[in-house]
Amino acid sequence: MAADAVLYGDERKILVLGIGNILWADEGFGVRAVEHLAAHYSFGPEVQIMDGGTQGLYLLPVLEDLETLIIVDAIDFGLPPATLHHVEGSAVPATIGARKMSLHQTGFQEVLALLDLRGHAPRAIHLVGVQPVTMQDYGGGLTEAVAQQVSPAVQMVLDLLKQRYGVSPTPLQQTSAPGAGVITQAVARTAYEQGRPSEELACRYGDERVLARSGV
Repeated sequence: MAADAVLYGDERKILVLGIGNILWADEGFGVRAVEHLAAHYSFGPEVQIMDGGTQGLYLLPVLEDLETLIIVDAIDFGLPPATLHHVEGSAVPATIGARKMSLHQTGFQEVLALLDLRGHAPRAIHLVGVQPVTMQDYGGGLTEAVAQQVSPAVQMVLDLLKQRYGVSPTPLQQTSAPGAGVITQAVARTAYEQGRPSEELACRYGDERVLARSGV
């Protein structure tokens, strides 16, 4: 076990959290990354994989007193589009707050500040982010360049878990079902991106992927 890994009973409290809004193209990068991670690897009880979406303050109970928090998100680092970047420690809230590209980042910066104020901040915090190409395409999936960074981002997370915290997941022999327990199958990446209607149909009838349906 890594020297800086803290035990809580029989488990280490490590959370890999994807945040973002899948409805706005590259803003969904963090969610798609954790979806991919959960679909291809099995973890022990010490690691939780979670789609945090845009929940903001509702995430507080989940984040309190973690040993390690690894956030995956689309972030404006001021780098070329589709560039992956990793920051840690105090640089994480500073980076999230420096160039806010969406409302969920404002909310999540507040979450981190409240955790720190209450004395329940994670002992270690990391941010694995990608510089988005666009976050202005409503109903769109990841752009091609950013989609190609999903697997490398997952590998960055795996490297952090192994090298810093001594955690090695088990690769799954067969990929899990769409969503892999972190996101509903209806909006899992393949179904969501392949199910986008044409502009004409969406204009006339709406987008069934995001419209509320009666009786559901």
